Formats: sequence, C-alpha cells, structure tokens
Amino acid sequence: MNSTITAVAGLQAGHFTDAVNGTGCSVFLCREGAVGGVDVRGGSPGTRETDLLRPLHRVEKVHAITLSGGSAFGLEAASGVMSCLAEQGIGLTVGPGTIPIVASAILFDLGLLNPKSHPGLAEGRAACLAADDRPMPQGSVGAGTGATVGKALGLERAVKSGIGSASLRLPSGATVAAAVAVNAIGGVVNPQSGEVVAGPRREGESGFHDSMDLLLQEKLTPGSPALSNTTIGVVATDAPLTKEQANFLAQVSHDGLALAIRPCHTMRDGDTMFAMATGTRTEATDITVLCAAAVHVTAQSVINAVKFATGLGGFPAISEL
Repeated sequence: MNSTITAVAGLQAGHFTDAVNGTGCSVFLCREGAVGGVDVRGGSPGTRETDLLRPLHRVEKVHAITLSGGSAFGLEAASGVMSCLAEQGIGLTVGPGTIPIVASAILFDLGLLNPKSHPGLAEGRAACLAADDRPMPQGSVGAGTGATVGKALGLERAVKSGIGSASLRLPSGATVAAAVAVNAIGGVVNPQSGEVVAGPRREGESGFHDSMDLLLQEKLTPGSPALSNTTIGVVATDAPLTKEQANFLAQVSHDGLALAIRPCHTMRDGDTMFAMATGTRTEATDITVLCAAAVHVTAQSVINAVKFATGLGGFPAISEL
C-alpha cells in the first residue's frame, strides 16, 4: 500500500541524493499540470516562481515543484527540471514554445559536509528523470539529505532529519498527501502524545530537550546558526480545486508544521508549503475536510522525516540514539 505523496493520482516524485557531500533535491511532477498554490512563512525564505502561484495571477497550473538543499544556490536545480520537462513537451504552450511552470524552495544544508557543493542543473534533471508514481523513499534522501533539527543549543547537539511523507484517503474517495523536508531550528513533537520525538540532545544522558522550553527560558545558544534552517514541503490532492482553494490548502498545511515542529516559523526559518491539486477526481470534496486532512498528513510527514532518517556527517538519527 502506498502511504506517501505519490498515492495522489497524477503525481510523481523523484530524488537526487548526494550522500558524499550531504545535499540533494526532490521533484514532484504532474505532467498534465496541477492547480498550484503556495504559502511562504518564516523570516528566511528562498523561493522561485511563488508569485505566479498566487490568486489573481494568470497561470493556473504548475507542472513541477522542486525542493532542494544548497541554500540559494539550490534554486538552480529547478532550471534542470524545467529543461528536462521542456524536452518532453511538458508545459504551458505559449506561441510556438513550451514553458514548464516549475516552482521551487530551498533549505540550508551547507554546514553538514561540503559547503561548496549544492544541487544544480544536472542534479535537478536527475531527480526529474527519476520521478515515478511508486511509494516515495523517505528519510535522508533528496531534499532531506542534509537536513537536521533541534539546533537551539547549536549544531553539535542537533540530530539528523530528512524528508517524510504521508497520505490519507477520505471516505469520499479523495486522497490528500504531503511530503516535507524538515530542517528546523526547533524540535519535532508528536502532536497526539506531546512527546518530544527529536530535539537538542541532552548532554550525558538520553533523550532530548524541548526546544520551546529552551527558548522561553532564553537558553538559545548564541552560536545557533541564524540562517541554517527552513522546512519546505508539498501538500497534494486528487480533488478538483480552484487556484484560490489551492492557496488556502497550502496556507492551512502550515498548521501541520506548527503541530509537529516547535517552535515553527521563526526568523531563523523560511518555512514554505506548496499545494498541488491534480484534479484526477471529478467529484468535489468539501474544502474544510481537505484542509483538516492536509494538516494531519503534513504533521505526520514531519514525524516521518525524523523517523526514517539515517545519521550523516556526525549527526545521529533518532533511530541510532
């Protein structure tokens, strides 16, 4: 059973992973075009083509979303995806040309292994060519290769994260799913139990600090990197949505981030969520129901990002502690 974002009909996902340099990128494709939306929060975002997805702007559909490591350098990976799709004749027909609409967001992973390495044209193309509708691999792959969480006490106490995904099929038959690359200064909390799943490691003992408690006690380490965070992701559905509804879905999905990442949307993060509605189902589903499902799968994707992660660059995964 596929419990990842590719459970949404019409959607494909692919990764490029560079474990040697600690970076990578992920691509989410809808070859027929999906109604797109976006919501950018946090104080340090890095994005491409987000204005195009907002209401009142002319272009209705997006053909791919690229999530990448490499900080601002990683935005170049979207150009590789764009050229790959154009060669396949996928995109918006404008006069004699075909222009794929590819939006993108990046996270900062330059401090993990090699600060001079980042995804670019070739890496974006590789992720695009790898995209299919099989269950999406999770953990320290793709855009999550260099991701870490729990950095309130500095990088030396952080733990490894990655990219996670989850899906939910509603009684109506509609599917809602998400994929999230989690690279936060905050920790990860199970919203059902309140348990701190991942956070700054306690010195000399097992378990994790609660990042929220550390901040409220003003124990944020002065050396905690100010721009080395950001959680980025995609929420998707096969239900038909308008552009306004897709943007609202992206907006509400941030509630899922806030349920599972504490604190979330800080000045040290550039949290960004995209929405893609493939519309392969013709029956409409109540937007309030879809939003509730989007919150649920986004929060679960965050938990899966640390659950499936593996240690890299001296950063242990929670499964190794």
